[in-house]
Amino acid sequence: MRATQIVFVLFWFLCIHTPTLFCTNVQYDHRALVIDGKRRVLISGSIHYPRSTPEMWPDLIQKSKDGGLDVIETYVFWNLHEPVQGQYDFDGRKDLVKFVKTVAAAGLYVHLRIGPYVCAEWNYGGFPLWLHFIPGIKFRTDNEPFKAKMKRFTAKIVDMMKQEKLYASQGGPIILSQIENEYGNIDSAYGVVGKSYIKWAATMATSLDTGVPWVMCQQADAPDPIINTCNGFYCDQFTPNSNTKPKMWTENWSGWFLSFGGAVPYRPVEDLAFAVARFFQRGGTFQNYYMYHGGTNFDRTSGGPFIATSYDYDAPIDEYGIIRQPKWGHLKDVHKAIKLCEEALIAADPTITSPGPNLEAAVYKTGSVCAAFLANTGTTSDVTVNFSGNSYHLPAWSVSILPDCKNVVLNTAKINSASAISSFTTESSKEDIGSLEASNTGWSWISEPVGISKANSFSQTGLLEQINTTADKSDYLWYSLSIDYKDDVGSQTVLHIESLGHALHAFINGKLTGSHAGNSGKAKLSVDIPVTLVAGKNTIDLLSLTVGLQNYGAFFDTWGAGITGPVILKGLKNGNTLDLSSQKWTYQVSLKGEDLGLSSGSSGQWNSQSTFPKNQPLTWYKTNFAAPSGSDPVAIDFTGMGKGEAWVNGQSIGRYWPTYVSSNSGCTDSCNYRGPYDSSKCRKNCGKPSQTLYHVPRSWLKPSGNTLVLFEESGGDPTQISFVTKQIESLCAHVSDSQPPPVDLWNSDDTESGKKVGSVLSLTCPHHNQVISSIKFASYGTPLGTCGNFYHGRCSSNKALSIMQKACIGSSSCSVGLSIDTFGDPCRGVAKSLAVEATCA
Repeated sequence: MRATQIVFVLFWFLCIHTPTLFCTNVQYDHRALVIDGKRRVLISGSIHYPRSTPEMWPDLIQKSKDGGLDVIETYVFWNLHEPVQGQYDFDGRKDLVKFVKTVAAAGLYVHLRIGPYVCAEWNYGGFPLWLHFIPGIKFRTDNEPFKAKMKRFTAKIVDMMKQEKLYASQGGPIILSQIENEYGNIDSAYGVVGKSYIKWAATMATSLDTGVPWVMCQQADAPDPIINTCNGFYCDQFTPNSNTKPKMWTENWSGWFLSFGGAVPYRPVEDLAFAVARFFQRGGTFQNYYMYHGGTNFDRTSGGPFIATSYDYDAPIDEYGIIRQPKWGHLKDVHKAIKLCEEALIAADPTITSPGPNLEAAVYKTGSVCAAFLANTGTTSDVTVNFSGNSYHLPAWSVSILPDCKNVVLNTAKINSASAISSFTTESSKEDIGSLEASNTGWSWISEPVGISKANSFSQTGLLEQINTTADKSDYLWYSLSIDYKDDVGSQTVLHIESLGHALHAFINGKLTGSHAGNSGKAKLSVDIPVTLVAGKNTIDLLSLTVGLQNYGAFFDTWGAGITGPVILKGLKNGNTLDLSSQKWTYQVSLKGEDLGLSSGSSGQWNSQSTFPKNQPLTWYKTNFAAPSGSDPVAIDFTGMGKGEAWVNGQSIGRYWPTYVSSNSGCTDSCNYRGPYDSSKCRKNCGKPSQTLYHVPRSWLKPSGNTLVLFEESGGDPTQISFVTKQIESLCAHVSDSQPPPVDLWNSDDTESGKKVGSVLSLTCPHHNQVISSIKFASYGTPLGTCGNFYHGRCSSNKALSIMQKACIGSSSCSVGLSIDTFGDPCRGVAKSLAVEATCA
């Protein structure tokens, strides 16, 4: 344990046993949160504990701290902790107390967003499905049954935190709590009872006496003393609803979520840094990244519908726990620059002026302390601005930060941080599933029966809505019908099906005849499936499935899913139609294999003797494998499979769907960070599967003898899937001679010359046990290209490669100043830069 962690834990212990001496007092005023009487500028980041594993938590939290965070923010997921009314689960990934204590051990604060509605692209917005069946209940409104359950769970979480003395008022790390979530976005749909509900929620929360402030995000009418906060890509224009409350940003969206069938969204770090700097420029003092680490939607936790299993979010720490460069590094520099201004930021309100079109200057000054922010909000042109008698170059869509009102420590559009290229490497072992032929696959299998196969099936006239029928115990609901057709069948017979979604497979007489799915923009289906009927008895088996339940919107709990009709046979003899909607259907909730516990791999009669079934729908597969060697993060490449769910040693790694391909349009080779960002602006992977790689946490694996179980819905070839590991392939940096020196060197002088330090290029290997092993490219002059594709420009120093090799090879990190004294001057009078690509081993 690090020395700072030991001090924090000791402080915590003393607070518990001598609270009047050591507990933390958290209040607020119009400028900031006030902790023990001192205003604080706080940088926060969201990490959702169930989207990673307890074994990952310490590393994720330490990387967050190293990145300059003061606070970790997380939701609390009601349906995760109370899947059955009155039965609670806080084990494993659900161990909220352990997560909060892990944050505390790192010396960071916690913002606990209890909700208990969370949205979060999480199944049903975090509500447990049993809540839906409480008599007379209406969600998120002035409804007594709902309020009683909401208060009970909120109090349960607060009491747990109090029992463990985790609130700051008890010496713990929790400095903020949140009640409700983005209700202001949809409260108009609820009318006057929505207003009274919010007042009740505020009163209920404050009555729980946590000793720390409560917030409501996106709630302009949040009652006092609740702080209303902002969520969005930009919150610099946000103003709290009272001049006694600080300007806080609870969700700065660091990227966007991925949907099955969608392209991969990303947000350029130059824009994200611009948004952060603008917020602090205009009076903000608390800012949170949503997400700082996104993680994985294990099991059936993803919402949407159609939210992918990966919840990477283009966050500074990626899904696998690897630092994403240059995003993490550049934001770290931004945080340092802002903290250099903290004394001025907390002491005064900003004085804001406009030196010209699309230009804004903000000055924080008190006594001899002064800090300034200069912004160019234009999207096309760089400008030179005169400020306090000096000239400053401001690139378009950027902010320069001046901790002393004179010297620029950082411009948000100029990146000093290194970038990195990551890659996935296919792994093999003696039990590697990807290297085995079908005749000796190492796979065994069980066929899931088509249609009704369980004793607890039931029959009912008409078509049933799915969620009310399954209570989300499973993604699957069978709708089965047998019809007698005595006339000759038409050659153009089609089965017309209308469904609320989200996807379906249609079987006629036991054979798959069609599969259809909605998408994240439209879950509903209206499909015509060509079918072949026979004279006499025909069975129609429709497998309807959900892909995560709705998690956002007014009255989202009433939107429903499943085949609600009509279901019509068209194109029968003489052009007749037959409406099947009102006939007596037989229903089966879930699959037989689910009830048998096949996902564990230890039960059921697995077949490995007869012909191996490739590309067959409704098939369970099982194999054993050895874990990939080393410590790099692990994923499974599901190329070759259709759609289904996968389990490793009995733990679900989530739904897989590598056949759902994104649209060919909407992506660009590069994304211009200049100008307002939205979720569709910067996308990649168009025309390709939304997700082929699925994270398997290392802690779920044994060295050998692991079991992988798949349930394949539509048909695939499991011998094609493979295990891969993720590693950093190359480190790169590209720094111009006009960039400010690294933030760490603010106000430093060259000890020999006495001159101010100039631009510096730095490289650091991602792991402590690595050293720089090679310099793949180095050019000082006018290099062009991007990491992995650098090339020499019009001029280049012939010394660059040897200088970088001498400075870096064999070291875990290196720094080289940009100077013609070092590199020579290959092109006089031309602005120059240094570009380097290196590898670590």
